[in-house]
Amino acid sequence: MNVREEARAMKLAAPRMAASTMEQRNAALTKIMEVLEEKKNDIYRANDADVDAAKASGVPQPVIKRLRFNEGKLKDCVSGLKQLTLLPDPVGKVTLRRELDEGLLLERVTVPIGVIGVIFEARPDALIQISSLCIKSGNCAILKGGKETTNTNRILFDLIYEAVTGAGLPAGCLLQVTAHNEIDELLGCQGDVDLLIPRGSNKFVQYIMDNTNIPVMGHSSGVCHIYVDGMADLQKAIPIIVDAKTQYPAACNAVETILVKRSIAAKFLPMLDDALYHAGVKVYGTEEVTGYMEAEQIGDEDFGIEYSDLKLSVKLVSDVSEAVDHINCYGSHHTDAIITEDDEAAAFFEQMVDSAGVYRNCSTRFADGFRYGFGAEVGISTGKLHARGPVGLEGLVTYKYRLTGNGQIVGDYAEGRKEFHHKDL
Repeated sequence: MNVREEARAMKLAAPRMAASTMEQRNAALTKIMEVLEEKKNDIYRANDADVDAAKASGVPQPVIKRLRFNEGKLKDCVSGLKQLTLLPDPVGKVTLRRELDEGLLLERVTVPIGVIGVIFEARPDALIQISSLCIKSGNCAILKGGKETTNTNRILFDLIYEAVTGAGLPAGCLLQVTAHNEIDELLGCQGDVDLLIPRGSNKFVQYIMDNTNIPVMGHSSGVCHIYVDGMADLQKAIPIIVDAKTQYPAACNAVETILVKRSIAAKFLPMLDDALYHAGVKVYGTEEVTGYMEAEQIGDEDFGIEYSDLKLSVKLVSDVSEAVDHINCYGSHHTDAIITEDDEAAAFFEQMVDSAGVYRNCSTRFADGFRYGFGAEVGISTGKLHARGPVGLEGLVTYKYRLTGNGQIVGDYAEGRKEFHHKDL
């Protein structure tokens, strides 16, 4: 079958997946944990082949780090799976219960979205996170990973599929597509695929949005900022910035621009210069910045870049208000932070910055579903409809209204023989 036919079959399987019990879904997650541990050496061998091929083709080192699936990443994945099994069932929650009239009961109940197509970057742990979240939330999923991790994704998917079907979940609940041309087939599956979640470059996500009628949720870039206020504790600021840039520079929540209040530039920028030099970070800054630290000069038109590398932009601003304006203009509405001991400045920043994540005195790298206690995430949404920020279980369900009566008809209410009393229960 082609992708369209597979998606149509999956759409028919979706109600059975939605009707599965939390015990069945948790059993599937437990089986995934077991098989990942049991077959880890096979997974590592497949990943070594992918990494070797990527190195031979000249893939940059930050991307190689994303491709690598090792003991540490396996441990994180298993920890996320365990966390997911402990989370409450997101399906079947009654979020409204209202008696419209005697014997006429309205309920709003959470349900899975249905069939979700996820197109994600070459990162093997993403496949585990995405599939496990879809399973826990009762959704069917079509998965398309990056070509650089073809071998790793293939073995991971096969192991996961065997585990979930072995736990009694429907055979059509997961599908892996591997060919690049299948992306365009997937984009044409309106009516069968309920939601697309693309993860990748700005250009790629925009392509998805422009070439499908399926609703799209996601973010196109991660241009994150840290503003160092005049009342910042500079001893806190340095390790926060270094962590936000260097802990995983290719991540979408790594910081790309540092804004510094002009009044502390003479004291702070030399400190920052020394720390970034020893961390191997190349700095770009305005002409004003180059007077205080080693930096390649850039203009305002050069801000808004997602480096995804050990590179960083620096600019001076007069106050928190100018910092907010810069972030809202050049940022991607992903995650932005202020470093300050001033409660008033922090409150202004948190209120006025229009981003999915707004932090105070901590690294932007905390923007992550696992770190939020969601178990994992299917991605980060910078939009404002349905889900925002790291998208975990709650972002993968919608709701339906159930109305239970006993022979009532609208005519009785339209003609005044009966009246609604709308009593919340």
